[in-house]
Amino acid sequence: MARRTTSNSSGSSPGSPGPRNRTPQPLPRRSRTVGDFVKAFLAFVALLVLLVGVPGALAVQIGWPLPSGAPTLDWLQQEITVHTFINVLTVVVWLAWAQFTACVLVEMKAALSGVGLPNRVPGAGPSQLLARQLVAALLLVGAAAASFTPGLSQLGQQLEGNQRPAVAAAAQQAPGGLLAQQQEQTAASAAALAEQAADRAAHAETEGATKFYRIQPPEGRHHDSLWEVAERHLGDGRRYKEIYQLNKDRAQPDGSKLSEASLIRPGWIMEMPGDARGGELVEMPDEAPKVSKDVQRQISDYARTGGAHQQGGGQQGGGADSRDRDTAHISLPEQRPGAGQGHQQGQQGGGQEHAAPAAGEGSGFGLPQALLGAPLLAAGLLGALGRRRRQALWQSALGAVGGRRGMEPPTPTGAAADAQDALLVGADPEGVRLLDRSLRGLAASLAGESRPLPTVYAAWMGGNGDLHLQLAQPAGRPPAPWQLGQDQTFWLLARADAERYEDVDTAAPYPGLVSLGTMDDSRLLLNLESVPGIVSLSGRAQDRAGVFASVAAELATNGWSDRMTITLVGFGEDLTPLAPNRLRHLDDIEALVETMEAETRQRRGALGAAGHDSVLTGRTGPAQHTRWAPHLVLLAAEPSPEDAVKLAELAADASRLGIGYLVGTQSGDLPGAAWEMEITSEGKLLAPLLGLELDAQLLPVSQQRAVVELFTAADPDHDDDRPTPTPPFLVDISEQGRPAVYARLVGPYEIIGLETPDGERSPLLHEALALLLLHREGVHPRVLSSALWPRGVTDDVRDALVERLRAWLGADPDGTPRLAADVTGRLKLAKSVVSDLDVLRSLYHEATQGRGAGSRAVRGRLLTDALVLVRGPLLAERPEGRYGWLTHEIIDAQLPLLVADIGLALSAFHLEKDRAEKAIEALDAALGSAPGDERLWHELLRATHATGDSDRLKRLAADLVARSGARGLPPRTEALLDELLPTWRSGVAAAG
Repeated sequence: MARRTTSNSSGSSPGSPGPRNRTPQPLPRRSRTVGDFVKAFLAFVALLVLLVGVPGALAVQIGWPLPSGAPTLDWLQQEITVHTFINVLTVVVWLAWAQFTACVLVEMKAALSGVGLPNRVPGAGPSQLLARQLVAALLLVGAAAASFTPGLSQLGQQLEGNQRPAVAAAAQQAPGGLLAQQQEQTAASAAALAEQAADRAAHAETEGATKFYRIQPPEGRHHDSLWEVAERHLGDGRRYKEIYQLNKDRAQPDGSKLSEASLIRPGWIMEMPGDARGGELVEMPDEAPKVSKDVQRQISDYARTGGAHQQGGGQQGGGADSRDRDTAHISLPEQRPGAGQGHQQGQQGGGQEHAAPAAGEGSGFGLPQALLGAPLLAAGLLGALGRRRRQALWQSALGAVGGRRGMEPPTPTGAAADAQDALLVGADPEGVRLLDRSLRGLAASLAGESRPLPTVYAAWMGGNGDLHLQLAQPAGRPPAPWQLGQDQTFWLLARADAERYEDVDTAAPYPGLVSLGTMDDSRLLLNLESVPGIVSLSGRAQDRAGVFASVAAELATNGWSDRMTITLVGFGEDLTPLAPNRLRHLDDIEALVETMEAETRQRRGALGAAGHDSVLTGRTGPAQHTRWAPHLVLLAAEPSPEDAVKLAELAADASRLGIGYLVGTQSGDLPGAAWEMEITSEGKLLAPLLGLELDAQLLPVSQQRAVVELFTAADPDHDDDRPTPTPPFLVDISEQGRPAVYARLVGPYEIIGLETPDGERSPLLHEALALLLLHREGVHPRVLSSALWPRGVTDDVRDALVERLRAWLGADPDGTPRLAADVTGRLKLAKSVVSDLDVLRSLYHEATQGRGAGSRAVRGRLLTDALVLVRGPLLAERPEGRYGWLTHEIIDAQLPLLVADIGLALSAFHLEKDRAEKAIEALDAALGSAPGDERLWHELLRATHATGDSDRLKRLAADLVARSGARGLPPRTEALLDELLPTWRSGVAAAG
């Protein structure tokens, strides 16, 4: 049969509806410089000297170093001469030469074959690294550097059964697997496919002849695949299923059968659909005189194996319900018994658990869908935003007296408000917590068994909460409660087992996991630092930007890693406010290459000095949170061919060093790419050779800007000269401002002015009212439902609750309902519904910035009234299992700061008139709600010193030292004690 020609192998036409050929290509032959030839010549000389010169010199100069006779006891009694020492040293050199020669052979074989990663020679270490560098330099002139970064589709092709170490073979049974096929289409898509299939069948009837294709042997690193065959001869790689259906389970010339679409062998015969085109196709043998007699006979024998199978396969291949045995088998990982049914019942009973919103849900409210459908990303952003706001509060609190301390952060508006609501609705903090605990628990268990961490290519989070880890190769049985999945390369942890994990003090084992998208109800997280080379992303620039922004934002804020560095090149300078300690931006690729060359050398040296073969072994064992942190490079700008070669060389050993590369490309032909993906304008993430077709997780530019605006507004150093913000809701604190409904939130929850609802709905109504009282700016209906029903709820149940709450609150005397929706659809309470927290803020604001600022008597009365309102922590004695949404709030930081501000202001008020005891009383009351506020302790020391009672001051100092524990007193507190009580250290020691 004729070999393929360049024209036939070039892929589909520009107008082809399918994606371009995703086969990893060798690096293009760039023009060689004099330096390349010098390096290659020097490498050749070095190899010649080490492989030939060393043994030649030993043989000529030293001769045979071992004894010529059998050893006797007299040998042990003889004096050790210089000759004996030289012979022993010669034996050592011979052994080192043999080991180095083995390293060269292993590296040369891996480089020339392009299949798999080089095997490790036992005990070689630096010797194998030297051999790799010399072989790479020698082959650089005539071979591509990508030879050292084999594509995923080629890993494990020469292995059988459960010994296949690569995702290309082992991951076929994942949820969509890293080699899973396209899932069952929706009804509309299925109808369209059926119509296309009917057109093809009608067209095929006019063709008449049956056509065949013979799988070609590999050319270099290029291997034939059904996707490529369909792309060349059917115009769309996605039609590989039709070829598979026509040929599955039919005996091939070598006696084997096609059972999995991804595993084909050279020499196999493939019957093609009738509309196939191309010069490589063969019709019936008697019409193909150019084909050899043997091939004619093979095709003729193969054609007779079709029959009824062919008809059935043809019907399935283009039908609306095309779910062949292979696709059904690899669509989802095998679940624990009953897990799938339990998840279905849960959905029927109340909705989806942090999945993408159902069709039509929320579309009327206008929340950003990308954030709603990214639960892990949203949880990370929400947690990071809360930490940023708390940091701003504390920095403000440590500033000047008064001012912004204890006040609300700026209320977001417009797109930023929508983004915040989407984060609150879409976030799945429980999923993040379980993922983090599960991975750390696994690392701790393996360390306890003195086992290394296995290399994990990906994790799948199922809709029922089960976690599937996809290993690069079998690693034995996992430690309990983990169990084997459908084969030796999958480790499974059921959600019920994950919930029993507790926090452990161990380093995050797989911090490079990042969400790429979903298939059905399963979410794929790719471990970027484990990829054996570069991951390329092709597609339009604006589509790639959404993927890059999502990956960067999740890596910067996720909750399952400790430390990492994320380098952004070609994009993302405006993303750095999300995590300034993790994200860094470089201007160009030249700076990136220079930086990564230095870091690659440093990491290799550090691993060698520590005796580890990879960062995974470095992370196993006692917690090493500051070591072996990953460095992930996100390069959105397409590199030049020369830069691509340098990146390929750097990435060849990157997975061992904890470095990952995600590189964007317009054409999709990035040299040296190990895994290749494409983002389409419809939001699909495709990786044909990996069998992936995901609904991509994106962060579009508009939502990216809105999220960054939230972080920028919360930055404590942002716009520090702005005026002190007014509380979002001020209450009329006069007698005429008595509210119709008064809720006491600071302490035990009480409501005055309303009848207690009957039945089991009372706690839900109380919780909904508390949420609305804490957000006077308004609460989005979906935020309300997400807070009250974190596992999901239907719209009718949510709407029924809102109506019940509206009826319970009633209306004002003028008929205005006390619960209404504003123009944006957010639910807001009327001014006649007030909480003690509203009153507390209003009293403090009036005392410091209102009437109290000009009248000392008014200030003292207002501050005293405010401190009396504090009865304990917020919503004390609240029911267990409810009010989980408070973890997203910063009120737990705001309230203690506000109480401390009031106590400090009242203390200063009394000390102005030398009323030290009154000041101490005010400070003690504030410390009841803010015991950790250092400012209160400082003022208490000053007030106690003002009493002139040195013994009382000593007791207070001893109490402070006891409270501080092993950490010791803060430096500023020590300095204040040195000023007020110079003998405090000796007094504390004597008391101890």
